[in-house]
Amino acid sequence: MVYLTRVEHFNAAHKLYNPGWTREHNEEVFGKCANENWHGHNYELYVTIKGQPNPDTGFVFDVKKLSEIIKEKVIEQIDHKNLNIDVPFLEGKMCSTENLAIGIWQQLQLFLPAEVQLHAIKLYETPRIYVEYFGE
Repeated sequence: MVYLTRVEHFNAAHKLYNPGWTREHNEEVFGKCANENWHGHNYELYVTIKGQPNPDTGFVFDVKKLSEIIKEKVIEQIDHKNLNIDVPFLEGKMCSTENLAIGIWQQLQLFLPAEVQLHAIKLYETPRIYVEYFGE
């Protein structure tokens, strides 16, 4: 099995705020991330697929096509957007980096060809904070 990773970048705003809680409780749990005026991140997205190299090309999958799928199905929906308001696949969910990684997985899984499998989503919120999701 060969693993292939494509890295993409996007910027987005969000806030962490549970509407069922008081403002004080949200601030206690989420701190500055509960700012009612939102805050933003410069995200780094690592998409890893796995498969066997094609004997004719030597590729697990054409990285240009992988990039096109990621950009069309994910980046165009979330780049320079408010994750809480503008992103249909996050509607009704807490807009944490964890839920964003799961949503990205779900979006991509629908559009990858049968010859490859999605292996991992690694999503950096900051250079020191990231989540990994393996579809579990």
